Amino acid sequence: MKRLANQGVRVLTAFDWPLLALLIIMAVLGLTIMHSAVGGTDWRFAEQTRNFVVAFAAMWIAAALPPPLLMRLSPYVYAVGVILLLGVEFFGETSKGATRWLDLGLVRIQPSEMLKISVPMMLAWYFHKNKGSLRLRDFFVASLLLVIPFILIVRQPDLGTALLVFASGFFVIYFGGLSFKLLVPLFVGGALLIGGVIYYEEQICQPDVDWVVLHEYQKHRVCTLLDPTSDPLGKGFHTIQSMIAIGSGGIYGKGYLKGTQAHLDFIPERTTDFIFAVYAEEFGLYGGIMMLVLYGLLVMRGLHIAMQARTQYGRLLAGAMAMMFFTYVFVNIGMVTGILPVVGVPLPFLSYGGTALLTLGVAGGLLMSISRYRPPRDRE
Repeated sequence: MKRLANQGVRVLTAFDWPLLALLIIMAVLGLTIMHSAVGGTDWRFAEQTRNFVVAFAAMWIAAALPPPLLMRLSPYVYAVGVILLLGVEFFGETSKGATRWLDLGLVRIQPSEMLKISVPMMLAWYFHKNKGSLRLRDFFVASLLLVIPFILIVRQPDLGTALLVFASGFFVIYFGGLSFKLLVPLFVGGALLIGGVIYYEEQICQPDVDWVVLHEYQKHRVCTLLDPTSDPLGKGFHTIQSMIAIGSGGIYGKGYLKGTQAHLDFIPERTTDFIFAVYAEEFGLYGGIMMLVLYGLLVMRGLHIAMQARTQYGRLLAGAMAMMFFTYVFVNIGMVTGILPVVGVPLPFLSYGGTALLTLGVAGGLLMSISRYRPPRDRE
């Protein structure tokens, strides 16, 4: 009876109030911008409101689950995720040239989304299990656990989700003790590769050049990033129009519901990937800075929870969730402002979409669970 009472108290007090306050502010801001992006309260606004309700319910459930239970479930959640990805590989449904969905009869799901959570959970479990005796072999095994779902998601193809899954898993490996010295060759190689692509842009972006490792549409996205004006009415249209919208907002913005680029339908995907362009046009530079400050506070709160966590599992998982938020924001705003290729990553709590919001809600709930958890010996 006492145990049930304690569980009931945990359910009612599961929230980390600073984090919850930030998430509520982001939700209000997200619905406000969605109202402007759709031009009123049509079905998309109503569905996004419902999506927020579902996301906060998922956050509450995740927050009520104690980290020891989450840790025990981690290998099973990861295994189910990989099995579902294999199901997509062999039995998935294809839409718009990508095979990302799996029909289970009663429900149609996108398994790659759950890997954003299950991969860092699995890696945090692995490092917690082997803490105190980590060797190079352990980092190799952890990398293998990360690469398997990453490759399966890239094959769908879904580069945006694959990037987020890789980032969330990589941060667990890095926080788990990976030496920065081992990353230097990767950074140097990446810098040389980017430099080579920029230098030989004119030659490698020709239509008859096959990049082999990338799909044709991914090649076009990189080439469009290097020179959006090469196809201003086609592949470069998204980037050009979003930069025009952001620039036209100026310092103070045009005002709420007064964004001409958005409301005259010049901004493609204005409710999803490019919603930041709608926001920046209406609220300007100051509004953009305010939004980045809110996201910065969200990430900082997540990292603070990670530093205060009482277990290795909690520290690694909380750090990964915080940095996943950062990756979402960095990639989305980078592609909208023209400094990164368009990869289909939503802006957290602003972009329309139920699946992404559900993932973010669970991530917030995991942070709250870790924040509120105290091992039994610490309660004495």
